[in-house]
Amino acid sequence: FSMSECHPAPVLGVIGGSGLYEIDGLTNVRWEKISGPWGEPSDELLFGELDGIQLVFLPRHGRGHRHSPSTINYRANIDALKRAGVTDLISLSAVGSFREELPPGTFVIVDQFIDRTFAREKSFFGAGMVAHVSMAHPVNPRLGDWCARACENGDIPMQRGGTYLVMEGPQFSTLAESQLYRQWNCDVIGMTNMPEAKLAREAELCYATVAMVTDFDCWHPDHDHVTDLGAAREQYPQLSMLHGFEYSTRENVVFCGPEVTDLYRESLEDALLHAGDLLTIVCHPQPMGAAREYWTRPKLEALGTMPDGIEVYNGH
Repeated sequence: FSMSECHPAPVLGVIGGSGLYEIDGLTNVRWEKISGPWGEPSDELLFGELDGIQLVFLPRHGRGHRHSPSTINYRANIDALKRAGVTDLISLSAVGSFREELPPGTFVIVDQFIDRTFAREKSFFGAGMVAHVSMAHPVNPRLGDWCARACENGDIPMQRGGTYLVMEGPQFSTLAESQLYRQWNCDVIGMTNMPEAKLAREAELCYATVAMVTDFDCWHPDHDHVTDLGAAREQYPQLSMLHGFEYSTRENVVFCGPEVTDLYRESLEDALLHAGDLLTIVCHPQPMGAAREYWTRPKLEALGTMPDGIEVYNGH
């Protein structure tokens, strides 16, 4: 099966740095504002086409890096991508490493998260409509395999699988925290992929994270000796080969694009069932009526998870 057979109009979404959309061969480029009921997303969305594949880019921090990890409106971002027609979402993120074998320049195709954030809205549901969604397997395995293959095609150093510790920030870890997270068998640390992954699951988007190691976290004795990308390139030659973070992540997208139509992709329903993630929405009886109408109609319609006339709903 091809992706187009599973979905009539597959659209690849990419969340990452503001330089990721500077890709050779990207055509029919336009910026467009997508409005929704969750507030303003980080920026306008950039639409384009690469080798026949429809792409939608969103600068996570906004052009000019206007938003800190804690002030990003994650709900508005995922909602805007869903409204734009995105079917598969790749999240690109700069991270620190907890492993000697994951030096700067390595890509990690993440398959697990530990969420240590505390100052962010983490669900689309509430106020009369509560949803409990399994996050046991937070990323789509087929999309992760696809990203791994793209790294291999681009000769990008890569590890398939790893645990991403998501901290609140904006400050970095203390030494005690860094050593603790290593004891938890975490592989990398960053500030942005939660609640992004949780919201993508609630929105029934296939989601995968490609994390690029830019430095070691502070557990490493060389941490304080690498203060910028130029110094890192001298110490870790593979960074010079990749020409830095933005180049290599753009290359990852370039190699991903042509493969989309050649790979079997599970439908959204099968992707959730494959992971054992059955969406359950529980509507409490007291706040029904106006409160439920407030949440379901304008806010949840784009997510494709709005039940009609029933209090407990399993499935889509």
